[in-house]
Amino acid sequence: MPIQWIPRRIESEFAKVCSEYPVVTITGPRQSGKTSLARRCCPNHAYANLESPEVRQLAQEDPKGFLHAYPAPVIIDEVQRVPQLLSYIQILADATDKHGQYILTGSHQIDLAAAISQSLAGRTALLRLLPLSLIELQQAGVQQSRDEVMYRGFMPRLYHEDIRPSTLYAEYFQNYVERDLQQMASVRDLLQFEKFLRVLAGRIGQVVNISSLASDVGVSRGTLNEWLAVLEASFIVFRLPPWFANAGKRAIKTPKLYFTEPGLAAWLLDIESPKQIARDPLMGNLFENMIIAEALKASVNAGKMPNLYFYRDTRGHEVDLIVRLQRKVRPAEIKAAMTYSPEMLKGLKQFQRQCPDTLPGAVIYAGDIETELNEASLLNFYNVSDWVDQRE
Repeated sequence: MPIQWIPRRIESEFAKVCSEYPVVTITGPRQSGKTSLARRCCPNHAYANLESPEVRQLAQEDPKGFLHAYPAPVIIDEVQRVPQLLSYIQILADATDKHGQYILTGSHQIDLAAAISQSLAGRTALLRLLPLSLIELQQAGVQQSRDEVMYRGFMPRLYHEDIRPSTLYAEYFQNYVERDLQQMASVRDLLQFEKFLRVLAGRIGQVVNISSLASDVGVSRGTLNEWLAVLEASFIVFRLPPWFANAGKRAIKTPKLYFTEPGLAAWLLDIESPKQIARDPLMGNLFENMIIAEALKASVNAGKMPNLYFYRDTRGHEVDLIVRLQRKVRPAEIKAAMTYSPEMLKGLKQFQRQCPDTLPGAVIYAGDIETELNEASLLNFYNVSDWVDQRE
């Protein structure tokens, strides 16, 4: 049965910044709930959507007239479509001592960041809203199995409208290509770009190898780098950097790549049912993707920098997730299995020997038994957000 509204964990942080800044900017993927969040939390604000051709034309041709037609307090959707509008908002924001007057949303990181740094630096709070989290679904009464939730995914419309995942992700992909891709990059062969996305989905959780990807897709390294930048800018994928004690090394070593929406990755892999998830050879990769994305959501919903990494040394020792807390780190192993095995602790033990100041870690798996082990906590995957939130 469709659910009218699922409360978002970011709501408390949103309320705080609305009481501190004249402008609040919410970024995130399309359909992640940015507009619903803003309108629900600010019901008395006026509303303007710059995706509407008529509204966008007014904002482009007569910014002052637009802001007169939609006076503060106001919510302005997809503000990156008319970046020059921000200069006028800056003037109005500087002229008032009221907070939360302009709530802006955007789904293009690069365009919006450039416009904000030029016009609204220091005047706006920046929040990132990702799709629903496991804990948000659980608290709304939606309890799904490991395979069901990986197949269905986390887009709010899936739960508000009870729409089929295959229908939603096909529509989502088509709209993304038609709206965002053509605005942000020149992609001449859309079928080749779709092939690239499907190849990328098949390499979830792997260290990025541009040469290998370019060879498999049949494009140049330069084109591939451009496409990856577009995917990151529109929140389709994100990078997980490697952990090194030396911060400079973290910046230059090769990251891993994950999808912001695991359900989209499953769709790109032609997975058509929860039963197929369990049999798919990439099931473990999809599960890892879901947990890494959950850790990211836990951080950004609290208004914090993620500070998330993975660890791998030259001898092949690896830890799936590292959460940095000031000068200390907390490691986690991610296992799709439903049964605990002592072998799951192998990577954590190795990491703890190499980094003696490591905080207690965790094994995040699909089983129901939760307990404290000598080296780590054994946690069901639904509790990953709470584990990440324990950083302070």
